[in-house]
Amino acid sequence: MQKRKKIMISLAMLLCGSMAFGQTDDPVLMTINGKPVKRSAFEFAYKKYQTANGFERKSVGDYAEQYANDKLKVEEALSQRLDTLPSFLQLFAAYRNQQIPQTLDNDAETEAEARRLYAFTQQRVDASGGMIKVREILLRLEQRASKRTEIEVKQRIDSIYNALQHGADFGEMARRYSDNKTATNLGEHQPWLLPGQTLPEFETQAYALKKGEMSAPFLTPAGYHIILIEDKSAYFPYDSVRNDLLRFVSQRNLRNKLTAARLQERSFAQRSSEDTALKKQANVFEKENPQMANLMQEYRDGLLIFEVSKRTIWDKAAHDEAGLTNYFDHNKKKYKWSSPRYKGIIIHAKEAGEVKKVRKLLKHIDFNHWKEAIDQQFNAGGEVRIIATQGLFKSGDNSWIDYEIFKQGEAPQPIKDYPFNGVYGKKLKAPKALAEVRPLVLADYQEELERQWVKTLREKYPVIIHQEVLKTIKENR
Repeated sequence: MQKRKKIMISLAMLLCGSMAFGQTDDPVLMTINGKPVKRSAFEFAYKKYQTANGFERKSVGDYAEQYANDKLKVEEALSQRLDTLPSFLQLFAAYRNQQIPQTLDNDAETEAEARRLYAFTQQRVDASGGMIKVREILLRLEQRASKRTEIEVKQRIDSIYNALQHGADFGEMARRYSDNKTATNLGEHQPWLLPGQTLPEFETQAYALKKGEMSAPFLTPAGYHIILIEDKSAYFPYDSVRNDLLRFVSQRNLRNKLTAARLQERSFAQRSSEDTALKKQANVFEKENPQMANLMQEYRDGLLIFEVSKRTIWDKAAHDEAGLTNYFDHNKKKYKWSSPRYKGIIIHAKEAGEVKKVRKLLKHIDFNHWKEAIDQQFNAGGEVRIIATQGLFKSGDNSWIDYEIFKQGEAPQPIKDYPFNGVYGKKLKAPKALAEVRPLVLADYQEELERQWVKTLREKYPVIIHQEVLKTIKENR
């Protein structure tokens, strides 16, 4: 859901683009539930869509159908009075208030202040070592932990470090052992870290390393760390942060005071609250400036579409386990793999016979609890006797699986101190369980629910698209 919110916010920011349309001839392009939609409003959205989607563009006709479907969702949201929700009113007011100061601000003054702030930030960041992308393996240690606990944690981090030095994959070890299992630490795309954003002890170690280097275990108030430097860079170029800086300048107290003063100069009642003045100013600009009207309307529609879709489709699909399972059961062929997969666990052991013991253990437990079972049976007390990796592997994903299961290549070099290796699991031609392809099934199930929903909306609210007007709109490919 967070991902959908980020997409929604990014869409809203695209509305800041500049476009102008002649209004001398602006016929009605379509009516949705009896409400007219002018050609200029559609062109505003369509041209922005073309810019955002590069070569993967819909034709005018196809986009008109999509646009009409979005307008139907707005009608449904209005019928549910979602435009009266406090969350909607707050977000819409915030966006409106943001647009008015941008309209009234002196562009040159704002740009100059943004560049001054950029120069200050750039100098501070680059002088402190620039930006870094870091991945870490963290074993948490409470500051009041006993000496015994500290020794156990130190032994564990040393074992992990030893495995890393002899070929273990850092990402896999982080997923397996790290107490920091945030998406940013485990994912492929790390955020840039700036000076002053983390613990001083952590920064001292991180900034002493070069790109691609890995630290030895070190201690901070959070616990023991091993870090890997994925990348280093000077501060962002100005153009990539310009919009954020302009927004920051516009929202500072000084800027708000200047805006309030300018609003008063435009003959609004002196006793009016700033919010009331901003509402009035928005109404004035929407009447005088079609671009402003389109900005406000599209953001309003976007908020309503997000909320009604969340309630009708996204939340339902995410929590409708029975419906999701039923959809998967009736569409299994759709998710059949082009080549077999191996669902299982790769086992690295310190002592002879332990691979066999791990296999025996796994045969008698719920496969979903394999990690807890191995840790309890073999890795208790701080010593890591077994390193295990679980996954759904295709040919080429893992050298051990390639050698043991797909009979490809040569035997990989064992991890130092873990000379005994094996696998446990089964080869599959197609997914047996929903969990193996859940993200794909969920996306398809949401798409199916939306298709059914749009069909219902088309029956509920009348849609008329005037083809003769639609034909006058150029695709500009």
